[in-house]
Amino acid sequence: MSLSQLLNQAVELKLLSALDMQFAMMVATDEQPGVMLAAALLSHDAGEGHVCLPLSRLRPDDIFAGRSPELAAQLFAAAGEPQHWPSLLLASYAVSDDDTATPIKLIGERLYLNRMWRNEQRVADFFSTHNRPLIWDENQVRSVLDRLFGVSEKTDWQKVAAAVALTRRISVISGGPGTGKTTTVAKLLVALVQLSVDKPLRIQLAAPTGKAAARLSESLGHSLGQLPLSDKQKALLPGDACTLHRLLGAQRQSQKFRYHAGNPLHLDVLVVDEASMVDLPMMARLITALPPHSQVIFLGDRDQLASVEAGAVLGDICQYVNEGYSASRAEQLQRLTGNSVPVGGSLAESALQDCLCLLRTSYRFGDDSGIGKLAQAVNGSNAKQVDVVFASGYEDVSYRILLETEDYAAMIDDVVAGYRDYLLLVKAKAPPAEIIKAFGRYQLLCALREGPFGVSGLNERIELALARERLIYLPPKASSRWYHGRPVMIARNEAALGLFNGDIGIALQGDDGLRVWFPMADSSVKSVQPSRLPQHDTAWVMTVHKSQGSEFDHAALVLPNQFVPVVTRELVYTAITRARKHLSLYADKQILRRAIMTGTERRSGLTAMFSAPI
Repeated sequence: MSLSQLLNQAVELKLLSALDMQFAMMVATDEQPGVMLAAALLSHDAGEGHVCLPLSRLRPDDIFAGRSPELAAQLFAAAGEPQHWPSLLLASYAVSDDDTATPIKLIGERLYLNRMWRNEQRVADFFSTHNRPLIWDENQVRSVLDRLFGVSEKTDWQKVAAAVALTRRISVISGGPGTGKTTTVAKLLVALVQLSVDKPLRIQLAAPTGKAAARLSESLGHSLGQLPLSDKQKALLPGDACTLHRLLGAQRQSQKFRYHAGNPLHLDVLVVDEASMVDLPMMARLITALPPHSQVIFLGDRDQLASVEAGAVLGDICQYVNEGYSASRAEQLQRLTGNSVPVGGSLAESALQDCLCLLRTSYRFGDDSGIGKLAQAVNGSNAKQVDVVFASGYEDVSYRILLETEDYAAMIDDVVAGYRDYLLLVKAKAPPAEIIKAFGRYQLLCALREGPFGVSGLNERIELALARERLIYLPPKASSRWYHGRPVMIARNEAALGLFNGDIGIALQGDDGLRVWFPMADSSVKSVQPSRLPQHDTAWVMTVHKSQGSEFDHAALVLPNQFVPVVTRELVYTAITRARKHLSLYADKQILRRAIMTGTERRSGLTAMFSAPI
């Protein structure tokens, strides 16, 4: 049996996609079975979020996640079981190891799609060679920082983070929930305004999703409101955040953006929140569109889930966050803050390490917080400590074992109770803004898209349960899914409507018919006719990935009753940290234990590029 026939079998078994097969057939013929197999596996890995495919993984045991080992062995046998992949691959017109424009790149021991290689090169170059120091009068900086952060002998990491960002063109501030990322940036922006009195700065705020942008606008506005500012200074500070797609000028029915290297953004300072959600292609587009003089500050939690698309840029960068600063940088930061900081790191990595800061103290979760203790235990892969948290009787955490049908039914009853107050406001025809705010107080999260433990199955069961309680009234016609109170989440960007992937709206019946209401970044609301909406899903439940950038008073997480690779430590940690006041967890103990012991893997070459000799 030929390799192409075996690849077709893999597609039928859903081990590969039709796109993987088509790409392999495009770049190689049956006379090049080794190249064809490598191309199919490279395309598959790119679809799974990996930036590259190490040649060491071109073995039967390392493909298909252990599924169908017989077929894996047959594929490599049909490919001739190559012993020296580099020479075999480079003999193909489709593969090159230099700047030649070929579909596939072989860089060292890693195989890339050409566009992924270009993107990774661009990002590595940006964070390394373009990260120049910014020159200020150190006495002025010290005075401004002391005024905004106060003076303390103990290291104030928020103050250090502000000093790091003030003195580098590119900076990354990472920290878990409640560590004060927004507070730090608010004071940092005030410092920039006060230090730039002779030249007012154009400052822009952005985030990957509409929800994250709205939350950034709200939280930053609150933090700025606590600071003593003159009316003139307030006018120089940014008002509302926007999505990255809107910032770059996403165009309808096009992959192109209005702003790029030939038409850079009109700004001096850019703050990007929820940077863990920014995938490699979007990061490359963003940095390409920045003007050469601009300053950019990335905020995010390095321990959260990476983006749905390829890469884990923030995670790769923050691998160096605990390595210490170069000696000269540490001395500078001590002069600016009066605080001592760790010294370490090699010359090759110092350009990156010198622009990082990790916020280490959580001000949201105290010693009496089960949410904080649970997040810490999960993040440390400490399954025993997770059990201790659940057994300690914390009021803000509840756990229900999910084994039997009765457990599932009880979970659905809990969800109905969680949404009851929101739906009573819907029935009372409260103002749309009030209803939208109420919906954001409770949210059920899951790991999967399909099945009884996924978005589709849970949404269906929740709708039926809510209808039985007469909290919603489902339409009699199966052809319509619209009803008063239906929450929806946008799944595709629609720049013309100002709606973007992840935005949540509520369908409400009014005098002019049913319309879907969405919150805007400026705290206003707007309505859209259902027929005009881009692709969307019912949002009684959403995946943990889609919840990033959001927070809820009460977050509930349901895990599937069988282990699947997407259920990882980062997924559970991200779900836990969506909860402000209460977390409910529904899971089988063995599934939960395995999840927190399984880390997300995103293969890339970024860290290797950062640590390469200069």
